[in-house]
Amino acid sequence: MVKFSKELEAQLIPEWSDAFVKYRELKKQIKKIKLSRLPKQPQDMMGGDFGLSIFDPVRFFAMKICNKFRNPGNETDIIQVRSKSMEEGEDDQVYQTELSQLFSQEDEVRIFFEKLDEELNEVNQFYKKKESDIVERAEILNKQLEILLELKQVLNHRIMRKNSTSSPSLGSSPFSWSSPIRPSNYSESSIELVESPTDQASETEDVIIPLERDHVDFANSAGARPTKTKKLGKRPYNKMGMKIDIPAATPTRTIVAFTSLLWEDLVKNPKKEGGLGESINRKKVQCAEKMIRGAFVELYRGLGLLKTFSSLNMVAFTKILKKFDKVSNQHASANYLQAVKASHFISSDKVVRLMDEVESIFIKHFANNDRKRAMKFLRPQQQKASHMVSFFVGLFTGCFVSLFTVYAILAHLSGIFSSGTERDYMEIVYPIFSMFALLSLHLFMYGCNLFMWKSKRINCNFIFEFSPNTALTYRDAFLICTTFMTIVIGAMVVHLLLRASGFSPSQVDAIPGILLLCFLALLICPLDIFYRPTRYCFIRVIRNIVCSPFYKVILVDFFMADQLTSQIPLLRHMESTACYFLAGTFRTHRYETCRSGRLFMELAYVISFLPYYWRAMQCARRWFDECDVVHLANMGKYVSAMVAAGARLTYHRQHDHLWLAIFLVTSVVATVYQCYWDFVMDWGLFNRNSKNLWLRDSIILKNKSIYYISIALNAVLRLAWLESVLRLKIDKVVDGHLLDFFLASLEVIRRGHWNFYRLENEHLNNVGKYRAVKEVPLPFHEMDSDG
Repeated sequence: MVKFSKELEAQLIPEWSDAFVKYRELKKQIKKIKLSRLPKQPQDMMGGDFGLSIFDPVRFFAMKICNKFRNPGNETDIIQVRSKSMEEGEDDQVYQTELSQLFSQEDEVRIFFEKLDEELNEVNQFYKKKESDIVERAEILNKQLEILLELKQVLNHRIMRKNSTSSPSLGSSPFSWSSPIRPSNYSESSIELVESPTDQASETEDVIIPLERDHVDFANSAGARPTKTKKLGKRPYNKMGMKIDIPAATPTRTIVAFTSLLWEDLVKNPKKEGGLGESINRKKVQCAEKMIRGAFVELYRGLGLLKTFSSLNMVAFTKILKKFDKVSNQHASANYLQAVKASHFISSDKVVRLMDEVESIFIKHFANNDRKRAMKFLRPQQQKASHMVSFFVGLFTGCFVSLFTVYAILAHLSGIFSSGTERDYMEIVYPIFSMFALLSLHLFMYGCNLFMWKSKRINCNFIFEFSPNTALTYRDAFLICTTFMTIVIGAMVVHLLLRASGFSPSQVDAIPGILLLCFLALLICPLDIFYRPTRYCFIRVIRNIVCSPFYKVILVDFFMADQLTSQIPLLRHMESTACYFLAGTFRTHRYETCRSGRLFMELAYVISFLPYYWRAMQCARRWFDECDVVHLANMGKYVSAMVAAGARLTYHRQHDHLWLAIFLVTSVVATVYQCYWDFVMDWGLFNRNSKNLWLRDSIILKNKSIYYISIALNAVLRLAWLESVLRLKIDKVVDGHLLDFFLASLEVIRRGHWNFYRLENEHLNNVGKYRAVKEVPLPFHEMDSDG
């Protein structure tokens, strides 16, 4: 049977873990109470006339029954739980336990109930705060939904008018939607309705009145009435205009927002005088509807988490009080449980009622009255662990080990890596297979990351904003990795066997190219096979990275871009592979085109710069969105890495002292910059005032020495570029291609090692801010009547 403490740790909300009942601490205090009572028991037993005998249990139960009949009304008077109002407000209450004479002399019992009162008050206050935040958010969402429905009514009315009007003059543009421009990272649209024919005012008045009631300003509308002053609660306020804020998350919206900024700054054209703007069309309303739908989904998720928080804490209080009753041989839990049940986090039914309301609203307005469809959004099903996945992981691992052994034997017999005569293999075939190997190693490291994040309760799906029903588990990652490498190593064995059998090299060397095309076809395959949501998510993230800075940057985008900075050798292998097959080198075996050609050498610079450039553009976009100078400092890190990569390539082609000095200086600066950012910014370490020496206050791993070892390991692996300067005499023993592959593998391992601590720091930031639900931006915002 699983202990409740472990069950609680497995079910609690990771981001709210500090707000839950400290069950283990209370359990330790009960053990202290038990130990404090142990010395009294032998004295009581030896004080009797008969000493120890087999009748002692009978006498004990008889005495217990007699005491029960003698004092039938004292059970409920053992403790008294009183509530007091806090000074800040009348609604806030704190609970304080008063002990009877029975427990007043026991310090451990007094300490236990003081801690229990403290936990109850903290749980209650946290629940009240989160409940008030969610209720306020729900009211805002209801307002947003009302405006959305009325705006859709306006659009539908306009479309009906256009369809019903036969005259070209009347049907061309009965309604004009204008959107003044404001410098922002949002594409904004101030809702203004202009109706040219004056005789149509009465027909649109019924549509405009609801929007005016929601303070949507139709400033130029013929049917609009003068501005009124209305009351909200007790405070009067002027009717406000509304603007639609759609985040500039796509290239089109980003360009519009940037040009709007230039127009405001350079042309100095005020909004109220400007006649330019985008028309508010159905597409913008659909974007607003999607944003509101996502906000309702997150609201429902927050309500579910708050409900789980309430129920788990109630069970924890019940369990710990039962343990106290068992140790003290008294029924002291009845009074305290009544106080717990009367507290706000148990007695309040706002969360349950609000969940029912959100369900009904979502079913009606976002699921076309289809409850099953609505529940797919509101309650996505978690993936069930399949034993078949584990079975195939073991199967493919065994196949890979067997095939790799066969390949090593065949490669040794054919002398591929030691002989200089097999240049064709090392120039054409080996880059493709090493590219697959590096990708598989990265997948394996990602699977290890997923396993560690899950075991340490790091909510990576929430951090990456992945859907829980389609996100990869560590078993899935291992399955993809082992399947991938089994196919690749099988192709390598077949390739060597065909070469040894005397087949034409031009035909045999096409096998790696065919394998590459097959994997690319599988990546873009539209059929729902082999993790299609994950494949398409990967393609979408790569698209966002390549198109930086035009797409809004989220964590998964720059996390993947960081992975690409560690896979520059893989990108260089892709360049060589494309050159060999597109230029027909695998048939002619002339390698000058893909080694010393000017275009190839220039592309080598571009390939080496691209990952750092993409990452730097993401930092620039985040600075544009958030106006945080830290992102500019982060961009400087990647610019220094670009300079170091360029100096290194030039030094490899021109071995002179000048470029050696430039290479050393730029590489040292980039390495120090990167190490500092890794340890201080990405991992959150090196805090001087931390209770953990040179670490941070909150750490997930219990063994602190692991962090110090990780710091040293990351710093050492960052210095792998020294091999290019020291020129260790390994080339005579091992082929240069194998040495490059080994160094590239070390960088992939370093990146996988970096990933764990990067997400650990992000998770602890969420825990510190109690952030368990994604904050979805809302489309409609108030705007003053003067713009």
